[in-house]
Amino acid sequence: MTISAFPLTRRALVGSAVALGACPTTLLARTTGGLIAGTYANEGGPGLVPLARGAQGWHAGTPVAAIRNASFGVRSAATGMRYLLDEQTQGMVGVYTAGLAKIAGASTLGADPCHAALSADGRRLAVANYSSGSVALFTLDRAGRPVGEARAIQHEGSGPNRERQAGPHAHWVGFSAGGAQLHSVDLGADAVFLHRLGTGGAVDTSIAYRTEAGAGPRHLARHPNLPIAYLVTELANTVTVLRAHPDGRFTALATLSTLPNGFTGASAGAHIAVNAAGTRLYISNRGHDSIAVFAIARDGRLTPLQHAACGGHWPRLFLLREGDREMLVANERSGNIARLAIGADGKLGPAAKGIALPGVVFLSA
Repeated sequence: MTISAFPLTRRALVGSAVALGACPTTLLARTTGGLIAGTYANEGGPGLVPLARGAQGWHAGTPVAAIRNASFGVRSAATGMRYLLDEQTQGMVGVYTAGLAKIAGASTLGADPCHAALSADGRRLAVANYSSGSVALFTLDRAGRPVGEARAIQHEGSGPNRERQAGPHAHWVGFSAGGAQLHSVDLGADAVFLHRLGTGGAVDTSIAYRTEAGAGPRHLARHPNLPIAYLVTELANTVTVLRAHPDGRFTALATLSTLPNGFTGASAGAHIAVNAAGTRLYISNRGHDSIAVFAIARDGRLTPLQHAACGGHWPRLFLLREGDREMLVANERSGNIARLAIGADGKLGPAAKGIALPGVVFLSA
C-alpha cells in the first residue's frame, strides 16, 4: 500500500477554519425540499447558504452571514433542531431551529470541530475536534438543547507522517449499539477509537481498529443491513471493508484503493457514503477530483465500478439524493456545487458544474 506524500496540512490550508464529515450515510437526503450549504469565510464563503430547486435546477438563496464556517452539521429527526459546527480554534456548536433561528451555542472544548453525530434517541450529541484530537460529548434535553457543559474525551497517539500525524486528529464520530457505543476515527493516531458509554457519564475508551501506519483514516460509513463498515483513509487513499462485532471492535476483511490503476498524482480521500439499498459505495478523491463508485456484494465486499469526474476541484463532500437520482458535490477549491445524475445501475453520469459558491464544504437537507 502506497501512502501519498501529498503536502496536505488541512488546517494550514484555511487557517483555523477547516474540516468535514454524523455517520456519512445520514447525509442521504430523502426529500426533494430545500438544502443548505456551509462555506469557509476565509475562502470567500458568504455564510450558510440556502439552496432551492427550480425549473432550471438548483440555485442559491440569500446567505445567512452570521452562520460562518459551518463545515458540518446534523439535524434531529425528532425535534427538527440543527446542530451546526463553527470550525475555529475555539470550537463552537450552534443549535438552530428548522428555520435557522439560533437558540443556543456551546463550546466543543477543543479546536476546529469538523464532524458531529446524534444518538438514535436524540439525547446525545458527539463532536470531533480535529486539531485538538478530542471528542466532545453533550447531553441534550427533550427539546434538543445542551444540558450543561460537554464532556471532553481526549485521544492519544501519532503516526509516521510528521506533517499530518504529529498528534491525534479526531475526524469522525458515530453512535452504535443503541447509543451505548461511540466510535471516533482519528487521522493522526491511525486508529478508530471505541468509547463505551456507561451510566453517570462513565466512558471506557479502547482501540476498535488500527490502520496501517501512516494511512490517516478519515471517515467511516456503516452498511444499512449488514454488520459491515467501510473506512476511508485520507493519506493512503484506501477503503477498508470492516466486520463490525457486537462488542464494538472491527476486523478488516479487505482493503482497496480509491484511485484508478496507474494514477500517480497527489490525492487525498475524503467523503464516503452507502446508498439506501446497501448496493453501492461512493468515495470522493480530492486531487484526482473524482467520485469512486464500488459495487457492494451480498457479503459486504467491494468491487470497483467507476471513477466519475466530480465537476470541479477538491470534492470535499457530496450529497446523495436518490429520490431524484442525483448526487450534489461540494467542490471546495473550485467553489461550485456540481450535479451528477445517478443511473439505475448506481453509476454516475457526466457532471454539470452547477452553482458557483466560494469555499463550499458542506451540504445537507
